[in-house]
Amino acid sequence: MEALSLSCQQLPGVTLIQVGGQLDVTNDTQLEAFVLQARRRLSDHLVFDLGELTFMGSSGLRVVLDAYRAGAGHGGAVYLAALQPEPARLVEITGAGRHLRVCATALEALTHALAARITE
Repeated sequence: MEALSLSCQQLPGVTLIQVGGQLDVTNDTQLEAFVLQARRRLSDHLVFDLGELTFMGSSGLRVVLDAYRAGAGHGGAVYLAALQPEPARLVEITGAGRHLRVCATALEALTHALAARITE
């Protein structure tokens, strides 16, 4: 199994979280703790750059949806960027894309998230 890699960058009102490797029940708590530490405010938008994530199980998607639910009542949105085929299929078959904003690239997601901050 490919190890999970996590990093983040803080922008005004937006947190970019880069996730790589494989995300499943064996390491989903790592992502959960990382998101809780990285997110400064519930109103911050989160951008998950998943370009290096080769696999995401349902437990990993739960962490992302929990981040969405935590911020939704405070104006925070969650963007998924650069989905690889397997994680994209999971998002599609579960219907999670109804709540999460899916973008082709991290740059596109950041552009939308930052623009949303300016208009709020």
